[in-house]
Amino acid sequence: MTTTEKQAKERKSKFQTSSNIGISGAFLPEDAVDENGFLDLSEPGKFPFTRGIHSSMYRSKFWTMRQYAGFGTAYESNQRYKYLLENGTTGLSVAFDLPTQIGLDSDNPLSLGEVGKVGVAIDSLKDMEMLFDGIPLDKVSTSMTINATASILLALYIAVAKKQGVSLNKINGTIQNDILKEYIARGTYIYPPKASLRIITDIFAFCSKEVPNWNTISISGYHIREAGSTAAQEIAFTLANAICYVQAAISVGLDIDKFAPRLSFFFNAHNNLLEEVAKFRAARRLWAEIMRERFGAKDEKSMMLRFHTQTAGSTLTAQQPDVNIVRVTLQALAAVLGGTQSLHTNSRDEALSLPTEDAARIALRTQQVIAYESGIADMVDPLAGSYAVEHFTNQLETKAKEYIAKIDDMGGVLVAIEKGWVQREIQDAAYQYQKQVEKGEEIVVGVNKFTLKEESHIPTLKINPEIEIAQVATLKKLRDERDNKQVEIALSKIEQAAQTEENLMPHIISAVECYATVGEIANRLRKIFGEYQEVLGL
Repeated sequence: MTTTEKQAKERKSKFQTSSNIGISGAFLPEDAVDENGFLDLSEPGKFPFTRGIHSSMYRSKFWTMRQYAGFGTAYESNQRYKYLLENGTTGLSVAFDLPTQIGLDSDNPLSLGEVGKVGVAIDSLKDMEMLFDGIPLDKVSTSMTINATASILLALYIAVAKKQGVSLNKINGTIQNDILKEYIARGTYIYPPKASLRIITDIFAFCSKEVPNWNTISISGYHIREAGSTAAQEIAFTLANAICYVQAAISVGLDIDKFAPRLSFFFNAHNNLLEEVAKFRAARRLWAEIMRERFGAKDEKSMMLRFHTQTAGSTLTAQQPDVNIVRVTLQALAAVLGGTQSLHTNSRDEALSLPTEDAARIALRTQQVIAYESGIADMVDPLAGSYAVEHFTNQLETKAKEYIAKIDDMGGVLVAIEKGWVQREIQDAAYQYQKQVEKGEEIVVGVNKFTLKEESHIPTLKINPEIEIAQVATLKKLRDERDNKQVEIALSKIEQAAQTEENLMPHIISAVECYATVGEIANRLRKIFGEYQEVLGL
């Protein structure tokens, strides 16, 4: 092979997206139609919602500007939330520490060294009261990134609202509550899949009656993408998980048009601007078709894919961290051009530590500049009609459908997860990408090209190790002062309900209201449901 031929081959392989969609030098009108010659001419706010779920989109109201935050104790996180609200954040997004995520109290030996590190430590209602002290829950939308213990943290939030005198039909927000992606990509599971799905459907049923404005699940492609998937895989595996949740809810007798309007999604915004815009459009269209054709939904709200976006943490670099501001800006722009309902922009320092106040403010200002200065929000689906974007939208939808069909043939996503097939597909994609980076075929600015001999240093947030000691002491005091007889009665009722088909949520709320801890409640459920053991040998 001649040098010229080799260079031509390299260029040919280079010009494609993460999902192996070829990129033409100049797209033509025929590229905008699908394989059946169909051009999507649907209007914004109308089925299949390719162009957005609302007819006016951001002309009427900006997306919710959330900043994911939480560290140390509830008091410290409360101060950060107030700082963010003062600087223009329009919704809170709570990060919990690892023990809280996996149902361990701060004084559990396994929690040693992890308390308050990657999020806020929440052991009981006392912590939750402090977390939202001075923040009226009928005035702010709150997203909580919590999965295995989602029922407990939602119960704590409800208990705080009741203490504030806020009616439950006036609180709004989201719990992630997406356990399937934990088995696939993240790992903060507790119970086996069947038991986890039971808890999720209990939440669906309870909230549809008692907390009607709460988003009961945020089905997450974010972590799937962070684990190394392509854009097409992110769509496919996220929607396959969503199909499983819908089927589980229907199987216990829930009416699809009662619970489906409160389903929400959570996607990643990666670096390839046009592919990412197309990804959001394709996901919206495919979900609308799934809900109408597969599940027979009648209410258009059941067919609307509402989603939160976070910029891609996996793209942030410890080298030249200021460059991360540029990456985040492009990713945030993709999310807005793609029609997101809410957005978190990562901070420049997150490859090094939790964000400092200054870094979090710059990340928030990035959203505000896009909203108020770019002109993007003045239009609905600004890139509609772009031959490239329409082509990518069609191609991504086709590739996602192929993956979903394979999963259906296996017997559904639970079977695919148990076999390790989904995990292997993501691992293969991640491996191929890493090989390309190491060969220099994929450029990461500041890492494998445009490097510096001496890296500059920026201030980073340090978590005081004394926080853990203080949190454990607070927990001990709580156990000494509460009515432990009442706590035991409440915990026993949870254990009894877990052995029947009775809804768990009322019992969990009663338990947290008498100051039972997250770990105590999770342990009673462990006693009945057991713990999930990861499939080995993938």
